[in-house]
Amino acid sequence: MNDILLNKPAEEAAMLLQAVNIHKDYGPKNSPVKVLRQVNLEVARGEMVAVVGASGSGKTTLLQILGCLDVPDKGNLWFAGRDVSRLPENKLAAHRNRNIGFIFQFHHLLPEFTALENVMMPGLIAGLRENRLKERAHQLLEQVGLGHRLTHRSGELSGGEQQRAALARALLLQPALLLADEPTGNLDSTSGQHIFRLLTELCRTQSMSVVMVTHNLELAAAMDRCLTLKDGQLE
Repeated sequence: MNDILLNKPAEEAAMLLQAVNIHKDYGPKNSPVKVLRQVNLEVARGEMVAVVGASGSGKTTLLQILGCLDVPDKGNLWFAGRDVSRLPENKLAAHRNRNIGFIFQFHHLLPEFTALENVMMPGLIAGLRENRLKERAHQLLEQVGLGHRLTHRSGELSGGEQQRAALARALLLQPALLLADEPTGNLDSTSGQHIFRLLTELCRTQSMSVVMVTHNLELAAAMDRCLTLKDGQLE
């Protein structure tokens, strides 16, 4: 990818993620809805950052842009000192698969597969060796307390168990960045706090950066930093 990605100065490359002057509009050009306006964000390696804000403030849009699921209308996104803003889709897909883990409010497990197979899925998509993936997936499921549920399909797991399996899946390829969109929003408070503790513990031990969108101010306060998205800008 070196022929496409441009290196930034070493002192800036110390940051894992840099969003610079990000703008995003939706709707017709003559009357666009301005969702993000001049958003700037830096996330250090190993840092955990929460983003809070009212519903409809653009939190999910921001997360999608940080995860290269969407592209900004203006601005640049730097990852590990390289500009990934305008990569072609095949390069973006490879970047997402290798470098970014995603956890959503709804687990998005594939119902026809077992917990073990669901966790292995990102590695299978990447074309990695199945026996090593199985070992890694088994280890992660043990870590999240699902070692006894390896062969159960998602419909046979509780909501909290499904989200723990989704967390294990997000961590399979040891991504440098984990993006979480309301990861506890669909759970009761006890299960939600358990997921957050697991997320924090696993990310600390694996030195991953985390950006989490949440309405839960208690969880947000437990992160390294908490930012508010208001009127399309971070405060």
